[in-house]
Amino acid sequence: METLYHQTNKQIQEVQSQMGRLETTDKESVHLFENELQARIDQIFNQLERLEILASKEPPNRRQNAKLRVDQLKYDVQHLQTALRNFQHRRYAREAQDREREELLSRSFTTNDADTSIPIDETLQFNSSLYNAHRGMDDLLGSGSSILNGLRDQRETLKGTHKKMLDVANMLGLSNTVMRLIEKRATQDKFIMMAGMLATCFVMFLAVKYLS
Repeated sequence: METLYHQTNKQIQEVQSQMGRLETTDKESVHLFENELQARIDQIFNQLERLEILASKEPPNRRQNAKLRVDQLKYDVQHLQTALRNFQHRRYAREAQDREREELLSRSFTTNDADTSIPIDETLQFNSSLYNAHRGMDDLLGSGSSILNGLRDQRETLKGTHKKMLDVANMLGLSNTVMRLIEKRATQDKFIMMAGMLATCFVMFLAVKYLS
């Protein structure tokens, strides 16, 4: 185990010393150098798995110390892996920025560029349609509010008419049958009015849901 431990520790130190060369490597060779470092890191991980098995087979009085040494090596190589990935992410970001800058510099713009006029026309058309939809919704809501107000006025009128009819019937001494018919008709009118109000509210809800 000691031989493999020292060999692995030496490989980690070599990779650490080579990591500093990443920043100075030219663009054409940096990919190959990254792949080489990644291969060495993968090899170290494989050796650490063997070291963990060997550490678990150490005598009890040395087992804990052996595991701690292996864990330290594992921490060091994980740090190298993270550093390599961070460098790759930064390189990818720089390359993407360089490509975008080259595309912007190579693109030519003119005052009558059709590629710019089409999106502007589409945007204006979309804004106009959105404005018309909002205006239509406001008109619909206003009409619904007017209908509800009219239904409330009709309800008050029916209640007043019903009361007057009952007063007239009492004064004329109409029969109980006529009185029941009058009350039945008033109840039916009340249900019709409530159904109309519910239908209007439902139509307004659908308008708000599908037009907004």
